[in-house]
Amino acid sequence: MGTSIHPTAIVSPSAELGNDVNISAFCNIGENVTIGDRTSLHSHVVIDGHTTLGPGCEVYPFAVLGCTPQHIFYNNEPSTLVIGQNCTIREHVTMHPGTAIDAMKTVVGDNSLFLAGAHVAHDCVVGKHVIFANNAALGGHVKIGNHVMLGGFAAVQQWCRVGDHSMVGAHSLVDADIIPFCIASGNRAKLSGINLIGLERRGFAPKTVLALRELFRLLIRGDGLFSSRLDEVRKKFQGQPEFDLLFNFIDNAARNGICQSFKR
Repeated sequence: MGTSIHPTAIVSPSAELGNDVNISAFCNIGENVTIGDRTSLHSHVVIDGHTTLGPGCEVYPFAVLGCTPQHIFYNNEPSTLVIGQNCTIREHVTMHPGTAIDAMKTVVGDNSLFLAGAHVAHDCVVGKHVIFANNAALGGHVKIGNHVMLGGFAAVQQWCRVGDHSMVGAHSLVDADIIPFCIASGNRAKLSGINLIGLERRGFAPKTVLALRELFRLLIRGDGLFSSRLDEVRKKFQGQPEFDLLFNFIDNAARNGICQSFKR
């Protein structure tokens, strides 16, 4: 098959293209761009900056990847955007490289789906197998775990984290860390329970799901100080991989704290 470049596309001679890459009409590919094997760009895609797009990706019209980040202190430093393999990036998605005030890199994991209008800001780290619904957006320095789902128009504030296997509801605004395995929704987002359907779809054992529900009830819905509740559930559940992941996430909470539940 070989690599195919439409005559109207503008591709820098120094861009690195893999095998069987398809670049459609009116695309614009910058000089420091690397595109992996079997990647397909529909018309009017712009990829610029120090951007790497992994193999097997598909990018739809008017997506803009790797252009200057929306940050007032960005000073043309050669920061990067690295997108993994087998990602689907739909219309009008924007992803920006990092900045010097963080790790100089934005990273997007493998096998992820970004629906129309989604945005990944500077210095974000996005895990594998994530789904961003239409217009879901991340502020700068956000960390998104693996198997995370963001509903349409959901927004995550700068420096927040969303843990593995969590789901954020549509039109929600996240301003604190969402612990793994949970569902959060609302403005401002609050935890409402365990992501039961998502965990079942990914093959978690029923006994593990039940234990996570009990942990959620004791830790998030229990009485007393959060620190005291955390000590109690740690004694009960520590030593199992899923729970150790959750405890490690909480132990590494930063400036935004841990998202809590709705009052009942």
